[in-house]
Amino acid sequence: MSDNPFGSIFGDLFNILGQQGPDAWFETARSLALNVARGSDGDPNPEPAERQRLEQFESLVSRRVSSIFAVQVDSGVVAANRTELTVAALEQWRPLMAPMIDAPAADLTGLVDPSLSATLGQLASTIGPLFVGFQLGSVAGHFSERAWSLAALALPRDNQSRLLVVNNVARFAEEWSLDPDATSAFALAREIVASVILSQNGTGDALRALLIDAVRDAAAAQGDILSKLSNLSDPSDLAALMGNPEALLDGIDMPEATDATRAINAAVAVLRAVIDATAFEISEAMFGPLVQLREAYRRYFLADARGEDAAAALFGIDPHGVEQTTADAFVASIVSQHGLEAFTALLRADGLPRHDELERPFDWLERVTNSPLA
Repeated sequence: MSDNPFGSIFGDLFNILGQQGPDAWFETARSLALNVARGSDGDPNPEPAERQRLEQFESLVSRRVSSIFAVQVDSGVVAANRTELTVAALEQWRPLMAPMIDAPAADLTGLVDPSLSATLGQLASTIGPLFVGFQLGSVAGHFSERAWSLAALALPRDNQSRLLVVNNVARFAEEWSLDPDATSAFALAREIVASVILSQNGTGDALRALLIDAVRDAAAAQGDILSKLSNLSDPSDLAALMGNPEALLDGIDMPEATDATRAINAAVAVLRAVIDATAFEISEAMFGPLVQLREAYRRYFLADARGEDAAAALFGIDPHGVEQTTADAFVASIVSQHGLEAFTALLRADGLPRHDELERPFDWLERVTNSPLA
């Protein structure tokens, strides 16, 4: 008889997981995300009036974005529902999660009984990606509950395809008693600006380089999963765990700020500030001063947004950290003297501000102006 009380259970579990293939973690994420996104209302399709509003303003907004950043803006914004935004988020975020999926297995030697060390290590390396899938799926599903588009999080994109959850935009306008036309134009401008900047090869490559280390640091919290596995004391613990696998994520917090997370926060905060400033300039050129919209959007951004904040945390990003406040001032300083056109530098590989430049916006401007890539 084996001395390992988990032997047969682990063997059966490994067989099941092995049959699911290397993409099991992503299929897990997708299934969970779509279930969350559909919600209790079944995720209705956009109302025809909202689709028409989108079509009405798209060409005008696109021309203005093209003029500011001196780039060709492809046409086409899809009026989407939550499910469609969730699918788009999963596809865009999937390659960025690689540091978590490819993380090396932990060495449990000395932490558990020697007879269980190898088995638990194998279990952790096998099941770890599945729990990344649970986390990603939950986050992506809740992200679309409130988000208007992928512009809610300034992450690199593989293309300029654009989706706008017009039902979410309409709900925001109604809740804050805002002009629906101006609100739609603003949301549309945010998504078009974000898609243009974040799909540029230089910008995308620079962001991906920062995210490799930031995601790895954020993934340090996954070590808690191994600790919980190592503390299993009998087969019933494992059975309970498999019945409620998301319990492994309970109590896992974001790690403390690191050089890597500070770097990505500086870059993402400035990108968000530029996207917002450009969207307001465009929508106010169309509708005049939008004081009420500015205040409503500020409160909306600061409000509790579980899905959007959790999505940011996956990548080591704190959207409400000190970097965002500093970045808003950074962008306002540059715009006041040089206009939004100065931020065409963000379309280059060396255009993202460093963390030490956040409080010195004109040092950043001098650097990018004199860059060999300028």
